[in-house]
Amino acid sequence: MISVEEATQLVNSSHWNPVVESVLLDQCNGRVLAKDVLADRDFPPFDRVMMDGIAIRKSDFDEGIRDFNIKGLLAAGSPTVELETGPNCLEIMTGAVMAQNANVVIRYEDVELNDGVAKVIVDEVKANQNIHARGTDRKENNLIIPANTLLGAPEIGALATVGLASVSVYSKPRILIISTGDELVEVDESPLPYQIRKSNVHLLESMCRNLGLEPKRLHLDDQLDEIINSLRHEFCEADIVLLSGGVSKGKLDFLPEALEKLGVKKLFHKVKQRPGKPFWFGRKGTMTVFAFPGNPASTFMCATRYFIPWIRTSMKMATVKHYAILEEAFTFKPELQYFLQCKMSSRSDGSTYALPMPGKGSGDLANLVDSDCFLELPAERSKFEIGEVFPLWKF
Repeated sequence: MISVEEATQLVNSSHWNPVVESVLLDQCNGRVLAKDVLADRDFPPFDRVMMDGIAIRKSDFDEGIRDFNIKGLLAAGSPTVELETGPNCLEIMTGAVMAQNANVVIRYEDVELNDGVAKVIVDEVKANQNIHARGTDRKENNLIIPANTLLGAPEIGALATVGLASVSVYSKPRILIISTGDELVEVDESPLPYQIRKSNVHLLESMCRNLGLEPKRLHLDDQLDEIINSLRHEFCEADIVLLSGGVSKGKLDFLPEALEKLGVKKLFHKVKQRPGKPFWFGRKGTMTVFAFPGNPASTFMCATRYFIPWIRTSMKMATVKHYAILEEAFTFKPELQYFLQCKMSSRSDGSTYALPMPGKGSGDLANLVDSDCFLELPAERSKFEIGEVFPLWKF
């Protein structure tokens, strides 16, 4: 049995390596950008008007002119025009190209319009006010979005602005999620008194889909030959395999034996932790296998603590380590790294607190609903005091 630190090092000793592929702009939400995106022209590409109002010359205002003859209207999407000399102005709309020979936009709220004349009713204007100058955001060929960025709404807007109808992103891994156990029935079935509905595979699938992944689900009965034959076939089309159940010491826990017969190299089996002590991990060629214990909290904790950071790193996503302050004192005596279910809260000073929600063991799936994180408590201690800071793993 190895420590959490050793297990983490072995899991992170090798990652799945994506390839670069091109997808359409409307399909790249939640994908990771594979290449830097540069500005194809200045941002903004012209002196852009920021308010609806009138365009004037500041020199006219400085000379005491307050009544300006309206000489036309300049809308967004129209070519720019030149403002005639004299006490003149143009009505101008947000997003329009700034009028030539003008350098101030006064918003409509600060003028009175009457019979073709705009009367300015403020006492001060500034040069270039309400004008977003060309190139002040980015210059042509400046970096807009760096590679390895997770693409969301702001990034997709920027991609559209620079004219990328197709985008270079990293590929997604082929993920297979497998449950084992004769006691499991489908979600839409009525279980007999000795049966339970499948939940772990749906839990794991949801975790994957939260990262934009599209896993395949499979269930295997507790028959060694069936497990071996099915896995031999499925392994041919999988980059990552997530297994739930069948890895402990029971007479029907066939997965360790089946994985060995299929040539999957075991890197570890059993970790000094609770929940999730029977966690099994191995590799075969470029395929990685995470075999989690069958109890829901064990599966979920192991996936949260090991798989999610690993796959995020593999997919070039950023990973951030979080910490929280223990809100209530807690005692845990076994010499195991304990992942305490907690409920997070924040204070006005920006600090994060974790309130213990220990539940009733690793089979207590309902308690996960009441919690939103695991607080990682070190194995070398049994008492944990209020106000101490520990690593936090958010759900």
